[in-house]
Amino acid sequence: LQGAGEARSRPGMDAIFDQGPPPPCLDPFNLAAYVLSRAGELREKTALSVIWPGCAETWTYGALEQAVLGAATGLKVQGLEAGDRLLMRLGNSVEFPICYLAALAADIIPVPTSALLTADEVSQICEDVAPRLIVAGTGVAVPADPPCPVVDEDAFRALYELPPAGYALGDPNRPGYIIYTSGTSGSPRAVTHAHRAIWARRMMWDGWYGLTEDDRLMHAGSFNWTYTLGTGLLDPWSCGATSLIPANGVTSDQLGALIGAHETTMFAASPGVYRQLLRTPPARSPSLRHGLSAGEKLPDATRAAWEEATGTPIFEAFGMSECSTFVSGSPAHPAPPGTLGFPQAGRRVAVLGEDGCVSRGEPGVLSVSRRDPGVMLFYWNAEADTAARFDGEWFLTGDLVSMAPDGALTYLGRADDMMNAGGIRVSPLEVENVLNAHPCIAESAAVEVLIKADTTVIAAFYVPNGEVTQADLQRHAAGKLARYKCPRIYAEVEALPKGPNGKLLRRELREQYENAQD
Repeated sequence: LQGAGEARSRPGMDAIFDQGPPPPCLDPFNLAAYVLSRAGELREKTALSVIWPGCAETWTYGALEQAVLGAATGLKVQGLEAGDRLLMRLGNSVEFPICYLAALAADIIPVPTSALLTADEVSQICEDVAPRLIVAGTGVAVPADPPCPVVDEDAFRALYELPPAGYALGDPNRPGYIIYTSGTSGSPRAVTHAHRAIWARRMMWDGWYGLTEDDRLMHAGSFNWTYTLGTGLLDPWSCGATSLIPANGVTSDQLGALIGAHETTMFAASPGVYRQLLRTPPARSPSLRHGLSAGEKLPDATRAAWEEATGTPIFEAFGMSECSTFVSGSPAHPAPPGTLGFPQAGRRVAVLGEDGCVSRGEPGVLSVSRRDPGVMLFYWNAEADTAARFDGEWFLTGDLVSMAPDGALTYLGRADDMMNAGGIRVSPLEVENVLNAHPCIAESAAVEVLIKADTTVIAAFYVPNGEVTQADLQRHAAGKLARYKCPRIYAEVEALPKGPNGKLLRRELREQYENAQD
């Protein structure tokens, strides 16, 4: 976007949200010290319950901080120094957040990864970030020839009782942790965030959650996902609330009963988890105030089913690995129907076109100011990729949106997912929303596919939820979409390809179809 960094526009007409910056991050600062800052006064309060039907593993704030700082001492004994990388190969156990925070407390850079990765995939990560230590759970893949020592879970737990380390305070802008993108738009990238990234999450407390220290927040997701790690653990602990995490092996049809049994006040999950949970809808619980959703667009049908079952709304948020969740609806400021919601107070957000900032109501690339403490520092060892994502003041998300006069943002899809129909751009979400409204469609995905040299068409891949013919779908689409938006190909599939966190892999779907035609 040439010239986008100048954010030029006509006064009063620009698609920029800016109500002033957030309070400055504390300096010196340590992410782990901030997350556990309430531990001293709340030592006997439950910080975390890992829950099963009928039982729970409970950790108080005092026990959690002791384990974190004892493990921080142990990591130093292993010879790790400030700035060294620690590769986390752990499942959904309490060792995951303890290892993460222990590394940060000692100024070591944790690299959390999905337990589902293969040994070959982990080897590639090792080549990228050159870890000095790997902490691995039982049955979680590590390289056949690891480049550094590997500590198993039992040995790691033994570190909890060591004398507590002090928190390593320093520049809030120094590298804090590395997370990998989902790879939905290409190869996964190693996103490097500063310690200050946790400070940006304060804007979510009112701007998305309505979070207080009296809350009991349940999150159904994998710890390696920043949505789970942040919303499910770090944010509740930062304000003194209680985190509830379903244990490994808990099934979707058990989640509803757990919500009521543990007096959950907020339930957070991806849209895919909501869909699975609603197969056995939860009973209404007097403690539950609302649900939270992120990771992909929440289907209207899923939202309606949850509201009917629980009597509570779902507040949705939009974000990404490079900037977490910065646009949302909230209890105090619900999102208008069909929108993502609003940039949170303290954010500076713009919608940019080729010549700078567009006017409100016009489509463009959603962009976040570099001043935002939640914006990544860089992609690890990838200067060219980093440079491509920044233009002057702005981090370019690659997502297309439009901003309404009141600041609400409507999502139009990934810039590289937009489809071309006879020279006219079509959002896949618009097509999918129509198809998903058909009573015999469980879910669908619209993708532009190549059918012969220089010729592409819109294809709809769908998972049926009953008897349905392609002629039925053609008539359904024709009644609700302009002709140029209607799919030319309909393909029934058993399941749509998705990543570990439930995100639709459009690129993979496109490649599978085109390879099958060769």
